[in-house]
Amino acid sequence: MKFIKLKEVMAMTGLGRSSVYKFMNEGRFPGTVKLDIDKRGVRWVEHEIEEWMMEKVALRDACTVR
Repeated sequence: MKFIKLKEVMAMTGLGRSSVYKFMNEGRFPGTVKLDIDKRGVRWVEHEIEEWMMEKVALRDACTVR
């Protein structure tokens, strides 16, 4: 398991900072894990981000198959 920073999440998904937090607040994106590194020490679990991306691809594929 690997924890990743916001910049890595943005690079993986192509989403901007505000979109990541908007989707999180709407319950449509994986949440953060609070780390005790510093007061702003939050990270995402890399495989949860990958799973979210795969779900988007699966939804796309389900909509195109007819």
